[in-house]
Amino acid sequence: MGSLDNATQKGSTLCTKNPLLDPEEFRRQGHIIVDFLADYYRNVENYPVRSQVEPGYLKQRLPNSAPYYPDPIETILKDVQSHIVPGLTHWQSPNHFAYFPSSASIAGILGETLAAGFDVVGFNWAASPAATELEMIVMDWLAKALSLPKSFMFSGNGGGVLLGTTCEALLTTIVATRDRALSTRAAGSNNSFVVYGSDQTHCSFHKSAKIAGINPNNIRNIKTTKSSNFGLRADQLRQAVKADVEAGLIPLFLCATVGTTSTTAVDPIGSLCDVAKEYGMWVHIDAAYVGNACICPEFRSYLDGVEGADSFSFNAHKWFFTTLDCCCLWVKDPNALVSALSTNPEYLRNKESDLNQVVDYKDWQIALSRRFRSLKLWLVLRSYGICNLRKFIRKHVDMAAYFEGLVDKDSERFEVVVPRLFATVCFRISPATIIQHRLYNGWHDHEKKHALPASNDHDDHNHILINDINQELLESVNASGRLYMTHGFVDGMFLIRFSVGASLTEQRHIINAWKTVQEHAQKVLAQRFSTNDRSSSETSTMANFTLPHPNGITPICASVNVRSDEDLVTNPNADVEYGHSSKPGGIIKPC
Repeated sequence: MGSLDNATQKGSTLCTKNPLLDPEEFRRQGHIIVDFLADYYRNVENYPVRSQVEPGYLKQRLPNSAPYYPDPIETILKDVQSHIVPGLTHWQSPNHFAYFPSSASIAGILGETLAAGFDVVGFNWAASPAATELEMIVMDWLAKALSLPKSFMFSGNGGGVLLGTTCEALLTTIVATRDRALSTRAAGSNNSFVVYGSDQTHCSFHKSAKIAGINPNNIRNIKTTKSSNFGLRADQLRQAVKADVEAGLIPLFLCATVGTTSTTAVDPIGSLCDVAKEYGMWVHIDAAYVGNACICPEFRSYLDGVEGADSFSFNAHKWFFTTLDCCCLWVKDPNALVSALSTNPEYLRNKESDLNQVVDYKDWQIALSRRFRSLKLWLVLRSYGICNLRKFIRKHVDMAAYFEGLVDKDSERFEVVVPRLFATVCFRISPATIIQHRLYNGWHDHEKKHALPASNDHDDHNHILINDINQELLESVNASGRLYMTHGFVDGMFLIRFSVGASLTEQRHIINAWKTVQEHAQKVLAQRFSTNDRSSSETSTMANFTLPHPNGITPICASVNVRSDEDLVTNPNADVEYGHSSKPGGIIKPC
């Protein structure tokens, strides 16, 4: 990077000549770091999005012990460029469409820098009053932007806290309701508690429940189906809870999701809360991804029913242009957290806390020490305003809709698996396309390199084939370095997720991404189904294509009349008609 190459090395490398916090040296090195990052962002789309290194690469490049004498920042940053950057997956690349976004911004980065510079440890109000009070203000600001009920705000006897991740939010709320339940029941009943989610609930729910001491056998993963777009239905929840009550177990906690990881499915909050309240369960709403979009009025309806929940969280570090980590958690009853998580050793006591005049956030979280996260969130809100934050989110949604349109336009090869609700598109090479390729190729060669497992079950064969080819497509695209996507697996389907949300992404990146997907799909299908006696020009993925007759009759064009994807999966030879004078009813079409 030019700013590194032109930097002048100043000062000695001796330990005694390098003050830890000399203001002018901090200024000099700070400028170099900012220049380095500015150059990185200017060039980030030129890097392979997913790191191309092999496991253990860095150990081969770096010394096996720390330096005894210091290195200048210029030398260190050259090593960052040479050794660290190649091992990065570039989450801020405009071609990063994997997982959910981790959208950065100038305000978010500089807010993080300010917080790191102040380096306060705000475990209680007295340790840094501004850290506590700014957090309370920002959390009420956000609650109003989301139109959350007043009962979640400090002004309504609730309140919000900034944590690291959703796992922390879930763990704190499970522990809070666990202890509240234990206080009203006989000791030892913890093993009887049951917590509920769906098979689409994020894995952090399961991890948090186990950490909280819930019996792993009592963590319910209620199956969802495509008919409900993989949302958890209230009747399913009621059935599961009723069965547990009849078995002598105690329903404790429900995690409902607004925007699941695999498909961004939305659980019906209102009806689920109704069921949960019948059994005295704590309801947490995990809106880690979609909660960000709910500052837009057109998406707020996905939170309808939140007034029936006990807690709600979303991750501002996903899609709110605030750097990792920043999970926003609101609760209606802060005393439930404080009762379960408070510590009050003599060395932390102070007048304001003893008189209950202040909030001590150490009692709202698992850890004691805490970062000044509210500063970066405050900068984001002030630097862009709700108006522009909505515009940024809508732009990403519009680009995702554009990508979805490109998929639909190529419906002869691809399909959108579930309806797109936000800025994530779930798609795949369609079963029809794959089965048609298999039909065409099957007459030529039954001993393929990628042959399916031996079985008489055509249904299993085709599901395996469909998933396998889509997985192969995803890996081919990602290995190219031109973009990066990840996958989901729902109801036996392997699907490819295209999640728009990087701050630098523009429509040209969407167009190029789709061209890359098309190119690699063509390559994967051609490689999987190629034969030595057929040129690529003879290959077609259309519904009408040339089929050689199994009895050796001179091939002419055949028509494959496909009723549905399900027909193809269960009967790969359905409605294949041959045009031939000796076969009445054949549909003859010119080649």
